[in-house]
Amino acid sequence: MTSPITLHRHDDVLVIVSDNPPVNALGAAVRQGLEAAVKEGIADASIAAMVIRCDGRTFFAGADITEFGKPMVEPALPTLVDMIEAADKPVIAAIHGTALGGGCEVALGCHYRIAVPSAKLGTPEVKLGLLPGAGGTQRIPRVAGVALALEMTAKGDPIAAKRALDAGLIDRLAGEASLEADALRFAREMIGKPLPRASQKTVTPDPEAVAAFTKANARRFRGFDAPAANIACVVKATEVPFEEGIQFERQEFMKLMMGVQSAAQRHIFFAERKAAKIDGIADDIALRAIKRVGVIGAGTMGGGISMNFLSAGIPVTIVEMQQEALDRGTDTMRRNYEATAAKGRMTAAQVEAAMGALTPTLTLEDLADCDLIIEAVYEEMGVKKDIFGKLDAIAKPGAILASNTSYLDINEIAAVTRRPQDVLGMHFFSPANVMKLLEVVRGDKTADDVLATVMALAKKIRKVAVVAGVCHGFIGNRMLMPRQVEAMKLLMEGATPEQIDKVHVEFGMPMGPFQMSDLAGVDIGWHRDPTRIESIRDALAAEKRWGQKTKAGFYDYDDKRNPSPSPRVAEIIEDFRKKTGAKQHEVTTEEIVERTLYTMVNEGALILAEGKAQRASDIDVVWIYGYGWPVYRGGPMFWADTEGLKTIVAGLEKHGFDVAPLLREKADKGGRFTS
Repeated sequence: MTSPITLHRHDDVLVIVSDNPPVNALGAAVRQGLEAAVKEGIADASIAAMVIRCDGRTFFAGADITEFGKPMVEPALPTLVDMIEAADKPVIAAIHGTALGGGCEVALGCHYRIAVPSAKLGTPEVKLGLLPGAGGTQRIPRVAGVALALEMTAKGDPIAAKRALDAGLIDRLAGEASLEADALRFAREMIGKPLPRASQKTVTPDPEAVAAFTKANARRFRGFDAPAANIACVVKATEVPFEEGIQFERQEFMKLMMGVQSAAQRHIFFAERKAAKIDGIADDIALRAIKRVGVIGAGTMGGGISMNFLSAGIPVTIVEMQQEALDRGTDTMRRNYEATAAKGRMTAAQVEAAMGALTPTLTLEDLADCDLIIEAVYEEMGVKKDIFGKLDAIAKPGAILASNTSYLDINEIAAVTRRPQDVLGMHFFSPANVMKLLEVVRGDKTADDVLATVMALAKKIRKVAVVAGVCHGFIGNRMLMPRQVEAMKLLMEGATPEQIDKVHVEFGMPMGPFQMSDLAGVDIGWHRDPTRIESIRDALAAEKRWGQKTKAGFYDYDDKRNPSPSPRVAEIIEDFRKKTGAKQHEVTTEEIVERTLYTMVNEGALILAEGKAQRASDIDVVWIYGYGWPVYRGGPMFWADTEGLKTIVAGLEKHGFDVAPLLREKADKGGRFTS
């Protein structure tokens, strides 16, 4: 096998080049090649300095994550970094693209660092529930100070080259097109000078910076183990010599690596990538060209959906029935873009380019030249079938027709057209221009190239797409239903909305069932007859307790939308308890978990058995990106595996639920849903 490391000699400077596509991951072959190359440079008396750089689109972008959990192949990354730093000749890291994780640590092991202005450096291990385990938590504070070290390690966001230069993390900027030449000149300047080693530097303690950083990020870090471990390691760098700090870092790294949270976060990392693969369809299938998209409906969903394509440079024709609604929708889109620009995430020119690619119209026929048309109107089957019947006559041959339905039968919608092979579901999540999840619903007659085209397009508009089969609610909302049903039953049996919501928030969800209902709108799906009171929800809706938008729902809200328990809701619940004769008992946290979360796992098992999801990890992706399931629990199916499937089955049986056959089978065999 050809080594990914090659050597180029420029007089007395040895250039060590890695070419390990796609991101120069620091796998075993790369580490071995680097070790051999550096040793050769050290041993050769005619070599006065070394430059380490990478071919391809980036510097080393991190460790090879596929090696995690497998036996270590020497040299370990910490050993390699220490060896580079110990060299008695200048070693210069020449950085382009991104120097991430282990790549950043390799750069820190070098005596000097030069980077092109577009480069970025970072240690994103915290996003996998880990910390930089090759000295990153000890070298970064020694080189760049406590404040930046906390930001880079505990938050995991990369920093630009200019900021890295200002902080001392890199020593010099190179020309975008002259990195190697500039690095060679830099190397020759450093020959014969004392070698700066990051491990030999000291850092002043900064307890105020630590306290301020921890407080500012308390909400972001809630529930996660890794940020606290990263902070502890950075603090340790200010307290002890490098060797002791490294030992502490290694201990903390191993605790995280062996923990459930990192396993969960690594599971989601791979699950997201796996979700893009469609079983039974060749990777090289020819895709349909999508040059213009049509969107029907300029409301919250339609406008948000349109923004996804406009932001990706794809022109959009948006249709509404009334001019007022059309103007309101396009005005909202512009305000959203301008708000993004005000935060520095877009330029004014980009705002105008996006809005300039939007064609508003009141005429459905103007969609005739669109390659993809997405219907985003009211969730009612008759309305959607009427629209698709009209689209069938308007859309050009080969155009893809999609519905943004949350629950409805895509096959029934497709059946009103003469082209069911071109029809599928594209279930965006609100707000559609922000939420990352896209459920792509494959109808019974959806063509392979249609499905593959939309999955590829999802990546272009920066969505995490998951293939779902046709069933009521698809994957996410179907699993949501048993949770909501049991939450309402628990109210009748003695629980309160705040008690149930608290269990879910402490579990790690952004909000509980009733908080979510108030946010979405208690009146969603309501029959609109205030005299027809058949449920607690009907009673709330009849009194215009529609949630946050009316400052009253399952909770009362102040002007800042802060919730508080509602005496009126307590009265309504008690009235229903008396009317129905519901038996009361003390509801425990354990019962809430078993009845609202175990039932979701049970539904997930049914979805898998019916083939409505391709794999268990796809279900986890849906819940992580669509519903705020805590990533450190890895999604409902991974969480079920960590709880123990026998425990899940026992909990369901305790409350009289029918256990899904697949769940029982796996529990009986000691199996798992996820690998």
